Amino acid sequence: MAITLKHQRHLSARAKSRLRRQVRGRKKISGTAERPRMVVTRSTKHITVQVVDDLVGKTLAYASTMEGDVRSFDGDKTAKAKKVGELVAARAKELGVESVVFDRAGNKYHGRIAALADGARDAGLTF
Repeated sequence: MAITLKHQRHLSARAKSRLRRQVRGRKKISGTAERPRMVVTRSTKHITVQVVDDLVGKTLAYASTMEGDVRSFDGDKTAKAKKVGELVAARAKELGVESVVFDRAGNKYHGRIAALADGARDAGLTF
């Protein structure tokens, strides 16, 4: 993987711990053509989701809160995260993806991450 912990001197202890959890999870999680990996990137304001086929190294579907239709959506960040989950699930289903492996990237399965997963499940993806 492209994540290294050696040169992360100026990160906070919290960020270093999240990166360690992310590396630990990526050792076990990998996406294939039949079941790609759905990886979540969360910041303080936004959330992005990619559906990635790791064997080819290609992003199949993408959604984010920075897109125009999600930005205009009224609601808090959790509601927008659920909308992003529904959006990425719809885009993945257009490509024929029915099942994914959920990669939360070291984040807790709580709040916006859980809302995104629920939105993707409601739109028809299985984890």
